[in-house]
Amino acid sequence: MVSEVGKKIRINENKLALIEDFEKRFDDLDALISMLEEIGEDKELESELESSLSILVQDIEKARVERLLNGRYDSYDAIITLHAGAGGTEAQDWTDMLYRMYSMYCDKVGFKKRVIDVLDGDEAGLKSITIEVSGMNAYGYLKAEKGVHRLVRISPFDSNARRHTSFASIEVMPKIEDAPEIQIRPEDLKIDTYRASGAGGQHVNKTESAVRITHIPTGIITACQTERSQVQNKEYAMQMLYSKLIEKQEAEEQEKLAEVRGEIKKIEWGSQIRSYVFCPYTLVKDHRTGFETSDIQGVMNGNIQEFINEYLKKI
Repeated sequence: MVSEVGKKIRINENKLALIEDFEKRFDDLDALISMLEEIGEDKELESELESSLSILVQDIEKARVERLLNGRYDSYDAIITLHAGAGGTEAQDWTDMLYRMYSMYCDKVGFKKRVIDVLDGDEAGLKSITIEVSGMNAYGYLKAEKGVHRLVRISPFDSNARRHTSFASIEVMPKIEDAPEIQIRPEDLKIDTYRASGAGGQHVNKTESAVRITHIPTGIITACQTERSQVQNKEYAMQMLYSKLIEKQEAEEQEKLAEVRGEIKKIEWGSQIRSYVFCPYTLVKDHRTGFETSDIQGVMNGNIQEFINEYLKKI
């Protein structure tokens, strides 16, 4: 378990290392420019200079975006839950497509991912899935994905090849291992055990190792089925409950601040944030920022960083 002080030390060490790296790269570029001034035209050196400068500009932009990650929990790991909306198999397939998109995004940026709980679709896809994402500023980046995602396409499950609209909701919360300010009374909990539905061999399928916890006062539900024992699943489900209660508390505080400032816009966790249109044209558009792209296949292959960056610049 990493303490708050430990997290802050690690963050500051990373910032210092980044500054030192930029200084060294500026010095290298300066040396290249000096060499070109001395020897005149040199295609190889000019190409090296252009390439190094381009990469440096990209890294500076990335660092500029990371400076926006100054929220209390932005440096934490993230827990993401995807839920299929109404629409049966079509919506469940859309949820599976989004899970693949986020998995590929994590691979691209170096985040580690682990499935915590999964409920398969009736015929295809997923009814819901919860994954833990570990990495520097995982929650800070992925909080941009919280909300409802809308799909428009010709359904592969419709024999008449009609166009369908499907929805899936994304919950994102920081993984909080220690929340002393949150008090949970045992009598406020309803704990159910059941057989895990995912892959896991005989142990998973024959014992009621999976755990579902319902926090009665708020109606919040958490579940875990991928740990080795019922005790471990219960511990992780409790961690998720603490995280959800902290997130709920933060949302209520932000709503109060918005009321004090006289802001009309309220925080809506279930609002539609993005549309993915496959037909009759190709377009992915974020309704919060206005950012859009026609490269829908690239987006579905995990290229969502620009959408995240635009969101972080707006908040």
